[in-house]
Amino acid sequence: MVNLITEHIDIWTASQTQKTKSGRGRGKNSNGQSPHGINKLRELILELAVRGKLAPQDPNDEPASVLLEKIATEKGRLIKEGKIKKQKPLPEISEDENPFELPMGWEWAFIPQVVTNDKYAIKRGPFGSSIKKAYFVSSGYKVYEQQHAINDDFSLGEYYIDDKKFNELKAFEVVPNDIIISCSGTVGKVAIAPAWTEPGVINQALLKLTLNENALTNDYFKILFPVYYMKTDTLSDLQGTAQKNMVSVDTLKKEPFPLPPLTEQHRIVAKVDELAALCDQLEQEQTESDGTHQTLIETLLATFIGAADQDELTEAWQRITNHFDTLFTTEHSIDQLKQTVLQLAVQGKLVPQDPTDEPASVLLENIAEEEAELIKEGKIKKQKPLPEITEDEKLFELPVGWGWVRLGAFSEIKGGKRLPKGHSFSPVETPFIYIQVTNMKDGTIIRDNLKYLSEETRSEISRYTISKGDLYITIAGTIGEVGIVPEYFDGMNLTENAAKIIFNEVDKAWLQKTLSSQTLQQQFIEKTNQLAQPKLALHR
Repeated sequence: MVNLITEHIDIWTASQTQKTKSGRGRGKNSNGQSPHGINKLRELILELAVRGKLAPQDPNDEPASVLLEKIATEKGRLIKEGKIKKQKPLPEISEDENPFELPMGWEWAFIPQVVTNDKYAIKRGPFGSSIKKAYFVSSGYKVYEQQHAINDDFSLGEYYIDDKKFNELKAFEVVPNDIIISCSGTVGKVAIAPAWTEPGVINQALLKLTLNENALTNDYFKILFPVYYMKTDTLSDLQGTAQKNMVSVDTLKKEPFPLPPLTEQHRIVAKVDELAALCDQLEQEQTESDGTHQTLIETLLATFIGAADQDELTEAWQRITNHFDTLFTTEHSIDQLKQTVLQLAVQGKLVPQDPTDEPASVLLENIAEEEAELIKEGKIKKQKPLPEITEDEKLFELPVGWGWVRLGAFSEIKGGKRLPKGHSFSPVETPFIYIQVTNMKDGTIIRDNLKYLSEETRSEISRYTISKGDLYITIAGTIGEVGIVPEYFDGMNLTENAAKIIFNEVDKAWLQKTLSSQTLQQQFIEKTNQLAQPKLALHR
């Protein structure tokens, strides 16, 4: 089984997943990816470990059943001598309850069988009323909290209790080599109290175990708990849940677990450590490889943007197409390619120019003449003149026939409207949809989680609607998402966090892609970053 893992490392390292879509978010690595395959490999290693399939069995090992009998005999003697109390009998484990078949020498066991004879060997931290801040002092015995214990950093701690309170809470004392489990909030983290642990007690978010390491080692339990206990029916639903759902002493006691022979536990821990180190090495190598891959992608795509003419562009494209299946293997790299294509389109380098095309300057003159006629007829109001475009605003040299223009020179931009004060969304579906930013994705409007207005609410904001074919642009929250309004949403209301762009004479799809390009998106970011509450102004 180990050979199956180590001889096929390339399969694990090749498997990656993107944390977020569209390249705007970032995962663990610089290119927004997480080494998904390696994480799955770690999970598999631990799963194999607790099933007895990672390290070989040795017929000379003392079976776990013999070990448990010895412990039971010793406890019986101590009970007879009155040194410890008799515990409640443990439940029988039927064959039907066993989640999987155990290897030779293994046995199903319960935690009470493998802890020390200390009466406080399994203990959940005291409730808040026993350890509230009123009892805290400036020095003395530490109060260990979740953020300190589960990170193996027992040297930290902000709170202390005095001798008197410590003696009252002696049952919750932490000593070196105790197992500490987080049992609420971040459920299931396990730490081992180091040899230099300072005297102190746990709070209610933690549970401590003092294991009999002649039966169950701390290092093996640290492997066992997250991969086995946290997947049992009792505990599997607690991760990330509200604090009322917690790991308790009772839930820990009643779950049987697979107990290997003691010597095999040591072999399992050694093998897990060996393979975990291999995973760390692979992760580091993959991170470095991903960084190199990212640099290569950026360099090659930059040759597109910097191409001086069509011949250079063709040459740059040929370099990429020769290795296309090797270069563009991740979602992030494909997003970069898409953005490069948009950037080429915006700069006029994607398709050749035709000298017979009507220049953009003539198109703008026609639009201005039509607008003047409408003003003269009283159909629209005369707008304030737009500022001249300065040389600093011209980001690159335009092809013949192109011209720099402000969006307002050929379009009308209108914002949406928030719900009137005292109004709320309709609890039932109505004919009046209120389109939110969350509905604006991938260049269109999606129908997931739509909100509806009552007829009364609609009548108060009836002017703030969109029409099919309009462009929308998000101006708050998610800024700069641009799309075309589908026919289904014709006449529906628009959130105040978006605006509509109404225009003629210009191709809608072209304008949508232009506004989505890196050049325009960067301008949106620069404008909104200047504000305490980032919002893209409609008029400036």
